[in-house]
Amino acid sequence: MRSLAIWMLLFAVVAASTAASDENLDQLKSRVPNAPPQDRPGLCIRIAELQLRNADKLYKNGDVEHARAAVDEIVTYSEQSRDSAVETKKHLKNIEIAVRKIAERLRGIKRTLAFEDQLPIDQAVQRLEEVRTSLLQRMFSKEKEKEKDKEKK
Repeated sequence: MRSLAIWMLLFAVVAASTAASDENLDQLKSRVPNAPPQDRPGLCIRIAELQLRNADKLYKNGDVEHARAAVDEIVTYSEQSRDSAVETKKHLKNIEIAVRKIAERLRGIKRTLAFEDQLPIDQAVQRLEEVRTSLLQRMFSKEKEKEKDKEKK
């Protein structure tokens, strides 16, 4: 009897946390336009990570259309995160690492899908790799070295 009560409590906590993450996702999305520029990269990448979890769950449940919409949002918010990071010149490395992890996880999800469902994932991974490439180019550009030389003088 006691173990049944513990399992029911555990189930209730998991169900509540799942509902809370959906609310958090909507709350995060509503905060993006009004967020200060230095907070936007982290906020957008957090949304992308939450949508990645949602897309994985949706694909596992067979809801391909909603999963594709979630994958599109992953790419959109990753691009917004990159744009904000480049604008503020902060969090470039963290955003690049997060986007790399998201792309790798999408590749893993792709391997579990039917052939006809893999194309949107391939396209999303390609766009995420472009995001990573632009971040890496920005981080290691020669302009950055010139700016440092000007500051020293």
